[in-house]
Amino acid sequence: MTLLDWLVLIGTTASIVGWGFWRTRGESKTAEGFLRGTQDLRWPTIGLSVMATQASAITFLSVPGQAYEDGMRFVQFYFGMPIAMVLISAVFIPIYYRLNVLTAYEYLESRFDLKTRLFGAFLFLIQRGLASGITIYAPAIILSAVLGWPLEPTIVGIGALVILYTVTGGSKMVSQTQKQQMVVMLGGMVVAAIVIVWRLPEHVSFGRAVDVAGALGRMNVVSFDLDVQDRYNIWSGLTGGFFLALSYFGTDQSQVGRYLTGRSITESRLGLLFNGVLKIPMQFLILFVGLLVFVFYQFTAPPLLFNQPLRAKVQATAQAGEFAALEQKWAQVQADKRAEADRYLAAREAGDGAAEASARERLQAAAKTADSVRKEAKAVVARALPGTETKDSDYIFISFVKDWMPSGLVGLLITVILAAAMSSIASELNALGATTTVDFYRRLVRREASDRHVLAASKLFTVFWGLVAVAFASFASLLDNLIQAVNILGSIFYGTVLGIFLVAFFFKHVRGNAVFFAALISQTTVIALFMFSTIGYLWFNVIGCVLVVVLALVLQAVLPRGAAAQPSPAQGVSAHER
Repeated sequence: MTLLDWLVLIGTTASIVGWGFWRTRGESKTAEGFLRGTQDLRWPTIGLSVMATQASAITFLSVPGQAYEDGMRFVQFYFGMPIAMVLISAVFIPIYYRLNVLTAYEYLESRFDLKTRLFGAFLFLIQRGLASGITIYAPAIILSAVLGWPLEPTIVGIGALVILYTVTGGSKMVSQTQKQQMVVMLGGMVVAAIVIVWRLPEHVSFGRAVDVAGALGRMNVVSFDLDVQDRYNIWSGLTGGFFLALSYFGTDQSQVGRYLTGRSITESRLGLLFNGVLKIPMQFLILFVGLLVFVFYQFTAPPLLFNQPLRAKVQATAQAGEFAALEQKWAQVQADKRAEADRYLAAREAGDGAAEASARERLQAAAKTADSVRKEAKAVVARALPGTETKDSDYIFISFVKDWMPSGLVGLLITVILAAAMSSIASELNALGATTTVDFYRRLVRREASDRHVLAASKLFTVFWGLVAVAFASFASLLDNLIQAVNILGSIFYGTVLGIFLVAFFFKHVRGNAVFFAALISQTTVIALFMFSTIGYLWFNVIGCVLVVVLALVLQAVLPRGAAAQPSPAQGVSAHER
């Protein structure tokens, strides 16, 4: 990185954080102010905060790599989100505001009983606590790859900075800074797309770039194939994606905490709907940036391994010669592939259908040859460094940024990724600290604690979860693809939690014991399916949710009347009002 890159990175980040501290000064001196803020935010801030919470550094690292290797079909994952936003706005938000809850899980006690509340909160803590570790690991990859720092100390350093940022600022500062962070993120990705198109050869226009991507199967935006083992098609997106979005935005405290800061129900609803409208175009943009990187590397030879530190390790082993021979072969394969891409574009420009079809086939064959060389290289890495993760899709975009972006823009795009990391991790740690404090500590241990004591406990629990996230981040390198890892974690747990809330909202005759045991059975079943089946993970959201609802109805009908009793009147009061 040049001096200009450092100035852009430090200046932008310091400006965002400094503005957030100034804008929210004095508003986190009480427990409620720290956990929820002052409930005076307008819908644009809420909408951008909700988007920034979901759009972590993983989004900007992993999604372009996903498009590079698998095309645009990942966008179908979000097709069910707008429908979910409408349902949450109509049903969930009014109930949360009426009960004046600090966390979503307080409602479960007022509707069912204490054990159901604690079980729902526990599932959130497990899922989000692990996911936050992956969220910390993602930006650590950046600094490790770009600056050459050791990965483990970088993880610890980022974790410490985010913990300090979150504990100092509280909920409202998180929301306020996310507004600026989201603007920087979107602006940075638009600039990245423009620069990549500018970097393409002169004869490769934007339209021709799309043609090349289509010829190589990367413009696969929508698939109507009904296959439960296929992770991304329109059916899994509209069903599994809908249930995942409904659970994430409707019951995950990291999101509920964002829109409960609104000054009214209307502001919170508009913020969520704003997110539902813009989320698919935003993800399409990020995927398309990865697609443009893919096209760029059809005309410019990419590295054989995008994970350059891993390449350096291989060169120090007995397999160094074998790997060097593959790199020579790789250079020739890339030259052949570029020649085939040029022939394909020439045939397409000439309008000769037969020549175009033949050129497309040769281009596809050249791409398959390149893929086979990459597989050979990864096999060499596996022999040279047993147990090492060879999948390097999360390094693709940052490698391109480092090698091909002009000075200044490298700093901007690293700022984009770090801003995403700060916004998402801060929301997660704030939500984890709030849930632990409100749903466990203050409910079970110190119900009569002073506000000062609760504020101190909230900060300590936030620090605790930050340390847990840092510890789990040390294992994130063993995961396949970071964006998929986060979504798989969510799919394992979210369906059960959503089922509990849907029973609470729509099946008023079902009581606590019935839904509690239904949730236990459902969660056990989903974990078993994850471990022993090949079902696409998005379907776990549907399976978990439907199982809870069906089993709760059945158990309510068969359990003894006294075993499914209505909660006591005292449970109808939210925890922080008692």
